[in-house]
Amino acid sequence: MLFPKKVKYRKWQTGRKNPKKVGVATRGNSLAFGSFGLKSMKAVRIRSNQIEAARRVISRAMGKSGRIWIRVFPDRPYTQKAAEVGMGKGKGDLQGYEFPVLPGHILFEVDGVDEAVAREALRKATAKLPLTAKVVSR
Repeated sequence: MLFPKKVKYRKWQTGRKNPKKVGVATRGNSLAFGSFGLKSMKAVRIRSNQIEAARRVISRAMGKSGRIWIRVFPDRPYTQKAAEVGMGKGKGDLQGYEFPVLPGHILFEVDGVDEAVAREALRKATAKLPLTAKVVSR
């Protein structure tokens, strides 16, 4: 799974929750490497294990041919308090890392395979992610 080697702060503040006030991605919203990509349609936070699950599905569906680019990196830590622990007593322990996705952000790119294989691989990867996405091409 993806996670940063070193972080300056172990725990971050939570941040905004209202998805209506998020806006759209201004960076990372166009294909840069491959011919086909997976574009997010919703604002969510993707955890590192979800990114890894989608990557595995894409690589298995494409076979040995083709190349994958992961355009997101989970560097935002998220915490969780233990089960059956009362309120107060500080913030919970670090659980892992996530990436806040804005609508329009490209998550994965593929190249080196024909269009039908690429679209099917990216469609299967969408099922592993907690968002709605569409396949885009050059």
